Amino acid sequence: MPDELLERLRRFHDQTFPGIQDQFQDLVERGQHPTILFIGCSDSRLVPYLLTGTGPGDLFIVRNVGAFVPPYDGSAGYHGTAAAIEFAVLNLQVSRIVICGHSHCGGIRALYEGAPPHAINLSAWLELGREAALPVQVSPEALRRTEQRAVILQLERLMGYPMVRERVEQGKMVLHGWHYVIEEGEVHVFDVKSGEFVPASTATHSGTGPYADGDTDNMASPLFNEIDASYARRR
Repeated sequence: MPDELLERLRRFHDQTFPGIQDQFQDLVERGQHPTILFIGCSDSRLVPYLLTGTGPGDLFIVRNVGAFVPPYDGSAGYHGTAAAIEFAVLNLQVSRIVICGHSHCGGIRALYEGAPPHAINLSAWLELGREAALPVQVSPEALRRTEQRAVILQLERLMGYPMVRERVEQGKMVLHGWHYVIEEGEVHVFDVKSGEFVPASTATHSGTGPYADGDTDNMASPLFNEIDASYARRR
């Protein structure tokens, strides 16, 4: 049986890399200096470089089930996402953090339907999104609302990281909440003033996060209410 993965590696080395070798050599010599920490879901349909039009050296990327952020207090034990946040902020000094959820998210659906019996780590991990779940039967609308509520919840949890809060309060960092609708090719960015996710094609900014005009004490619950109200207005 042909080893397709090996063939792809060889094509990269023989055909792709020669055209970008100088770019990578420069990144090695000068080091990486990304300005954006992108925290996205591991879903294979979410491709950060395509969404943002970026390339090597532009994004510091963390991906996990649901695009969740663990608490800063370390209660979840060892965790790569928390370590990556600290590294991106303290070492790389990124100026933007994006939380990117998406439509048809299996992690969000699992909040309602549960994880497989032997997925003990997945079951524990999903609790990081539990607060975003709604007390309703699962439906397309409930899933979409939960996906967006989960993005807001993770933005709120980011502010529990002292180094993030400090830079946000100093105006040195901006948080962005995104919800990518796969079938539309549209990223909806969160607008704190309207309490809604606005299509990037009509938005006036790339997302304000839950903290605008120096207000860093907003809690997720009021923002959840705004999102839920926006869905009610569409009916």
